Amino acid sequence: MYGLESFLLAPRTLFPIKPDSITETEWDLIHMSRAPRLGPKIREQGGFKFSGLPAFTIPSLGYILFIVASATLPILLLFILVRRPVGQSASTSLPLPADDEIVRLRVYPVKSCRGFDVKSTQLLRTGLDLDRNWMFVTADKHEFITIRANPNMTLIITAWDADTDTLAISLNGHKIEIPAHPTTQWLENSTELKKATIWGEQTDAWEYAESLTKPISEFLKMDVRLMYKGPTPRVLRGSGAPHRLGRTEATKFADMMPVLVASMASMNELNERLTQAGEDNIEIDRFRPNVIIRGSVPWVEDGWKTLQIGEGEHRLDLDVVCRCLRCQVPNVHPITADKHPRQPWNQLMKYRRIDPGLKFKPSFGMLCAPSREGHIEVGMKFQVTAMTNDHFFISPMK
Repeated sequence: MYGLESFLLAPRTLFPIKPDSITETEWDLIHMSRAPRLGPKIREQGGFKFSGLPAFTIPSLGYILFIVASATLPILLLFILVRRPVGQSASTSLPLPADDEIVRLRVYPVKSCRGFDVKSTQLLRTGLDLDRNWMFVTADKHEFITIRANPNMTLIITAWDADTDTLAISLNGHKIEIPAHPTTQWLENSTELKKATIWGEQTDAWEYAESLTKPISEFLKMDVRLMYKGPTPRVLRGSGAPHRLGRTEATKFADMMPVLVASMASMNELNERLTQAGEDNIEIDRFRPNVIIRGSVPWVEDGWKTLQIGEGEHRLDLDVVCRCLRCQVPNVHPITADKHPRQPWNQLMKYRRIDPGLKFKPSFGMLCAPSREGHIEVGMKFQVTAMTNDHFFISPMK
């Protein structure tokens, strides 16, 4: 007959059947590693004894410390990993890709509304000039709304008149025109500073008059207001939090990071797979990137660490903070607002669930934080200056 000590030390698979000499409670406790808790039940000469089983002693201090260390070491290592600043780790095992070039620049002034291409603009620490500076919110709670909840938002068209520095927001013949770079004086006279909520976080924002957005409310079938980002910085969270990035950066109303970079080489590879699956090709605009490069090798961006745009003293430097893990917004056609029931989500889920931080969402594009500001234009040289194997997505909710 086996003693209790044998059961405790042996793998459970060696004892799949309960011996008659052990009660059901004792059997459950053995396999839950809780047998020592039976101490108050029976004590004989400093040990514990179950009916019909020889006495056994309390595990040694060394054994207990070993168990505790085994349980806590993985947690400690994970803690160190997620707190390590982005700039402190680079991999020499991944070769640097060939130099590339920017082929398109896109700006989305109003969050989740249709954006437009620009030939040149300013890259700010908070992102491309004008990008996601405005958003629509619910009138009652001032919570942000996006294509996720209302695909028709992509039918709201934005345009910028450089001569008058005016932003136009158009829908079904209605046009709203507002200053693209409003002064503080204009905002104080024409709007009201309030609080808005984006991804569970409150931030200040200037609210425009109800009359301005009445046509938008009627179209979206919900009472909405237009808001412009207020003066308080919206500090990056998640993978871009100060203790992870190594410095404090902020963004306007982008979901996570100031800049999204995507590659046409990867877009073309995805379209090849869609074609093979009998599906229509899609445009990269569905992924709402800011900087689009030509690309040479599909998905090489998965390992980007740091980037340089341009050369010399006017170069722009960016840290690649994390991969962009996708929701089903790319399923929405940016021109018609029709939402495909499957693609490209289903295709991406088959082979792009690559980030250990969130295995149940596919990756497309890389989220970046600029460390230098300056002029950016189509045709500029695009270089990867460091690669890494360490990308680990951390939600902005953490």
